[in-house]
Amino acid sequence: MGSVSDQTHHFLSKFWVETQKLWLIVGPSIFSRVSSFTMNIITQAFSGRLGDVQLASISIANTVIVGFNFGLLLGMASALETLCGQAYGARRYHMLGIYLQRSWIVLSLCCFLLLPFYFYATPVLKLLGQDDDVAEQSGVVAIWLIPLHFSFAFQFPLQRFLQSQLKTQVIACVSFIGLATNILACWLFIYVWEFGVIGAAIALDIAWWVLVFGLYTYTVGGWCPLTWTGFSSQAFHGLWDFTKLSISAGLMLCSENWYYRILVLMTGNLKNATIAVDALSICMSINGWEMMIPLAFFAGVGVRVANELGAGNGNAAKFATIVSVVQSIVIGAVICVVIMIFHDKIAFIFTDSSSVVGAVDTLSSLLAVTILLNSIQPILSGVAVGSGWQSKVAYINLGCYYLIGLPLGFIMEWVFNSGVLGIWGGMIFGGTAVQTIILLIITMRTNWEVEAQKAQEHVEQWSSPQEIEKPLLA
Repeated sequence: MGSVSDQTHHFLSKFWVETQKLWLIVGPSIFSRVSSFTMNIITQAFSGRLGDVQLASISIANTVIVGFNFGLLLGMASALETLCGQAYGARRYHMLGIYLQRSWIVLSLCCFLLLPFYFYATPVLKLLGQDDDVAEQSGVVAIWLIPLHFSFAFQFPLQRFLQSQLKTQVIACVSFIGLATNILACWLFIYVWEFGVIGAAIALDIAWWVLVFGLYTYTVGGWCPLTWTGFSSQAFHGLWDFTKLSISAGLMLCSENWYYRILVLMTGNLKNATIAVDALSICMSINGWEMMIPLAFFAGVGVRVANELGAGNGNAAKFATIVSVVQSIVIGAVICVVIMIFHDKIAFIFTDSSSVVGAVDTLSSLLAVTILLNSIQPILSGVAVGSGWQSKVAYINLGCYYLIGLPLGFIMEWVFNSGVLGIWGGMIFGGTAVQTIILLIITMRTNWEVEAQKAQEHVEQWSSPQEIEKPLLA
């Protein structure tokens, strides 16, 4: 009995220590991600008071057009979670600044390549079956969101650079400033100056660039002396290998992000599409709002796993994974219950339209199931990022989402005429659930000591002797 008690005490003590390490990242990350996403919620809430078409247009422009590109750029930036996390664990501090600069270069070039999505938003949305009024208004909004688009290329790498060093509190502080800026800007541009839905887009642009300048000032202002030693010519070396890793990471994460954007587009082809799009957009906003918590765990476990693998501690990386999954599931279950309790009231955050409120009420049970599933899957994806499995998981995501989930969603609507509920249900149970099960099996069968050895070899490969810091500008 004594030995069992000692083992239990040792386990609980170890669990508590890992929890403290994890929440040092997760706590500020939840706040910063919720703050950032709340800017979108606030913008939609302000726009919803302008009318159903205005709400649908800002939802389509922000959820579909910006969202497609957001997913790709966010995914590409996650390559830094592997590289910076493992390099920091291996104490190769100088490489973090070089990786950051490479990511800026690669993502900025990608932003230019993605501009046609904004310029041709209206004809593309019409081609995909959206109502003409919504498509026209969404196209105008998309043009005004181009500054927001370019902010991603700088903000996402800065966030991952800082969180790899456990400097997450500054991200939270800057996010709060951005949120306050967004609230003020929305009020000014929409209510005071009456710029309408364009004013909502401008408010988002300003708020997101506040985030960029805040994080950049902290990074280059002397608060990261070990990891930022100035601009370096080495940032232009090895760009192709860096690009390949970024693309793998981008495909891994954006395949899921795009999956839900396609759900919104498919809904636009239903009867009474404006109400359906409004209702689904509200559900996706609530899901995305809550998703900031699992994504914070995604960031936390990614950093913890990368740091421990880079330091050669395979068992510690495994234990960090277990702690993250357990705690995320508990939080997801609580939020799931809250959604079920307030199923007929949650839509009032966004709109006063009784038809939209009723449609959201109908979808609330599926929203609760989605939230519960999403409490597991992002953490497993975070483990993949920390371990450098981006290419493998990209193939899994593409297969589950687009060969199983998406066709099932089409069948549920165009064969069984089950509406948005059938489309969403088919895509969730056919795609997300299958993908989660596969990732869970892979994670459980992983040999963590082998992964630690691979990580150390990976750090050596990317930190070769020629990768010596040569500052161009301090």
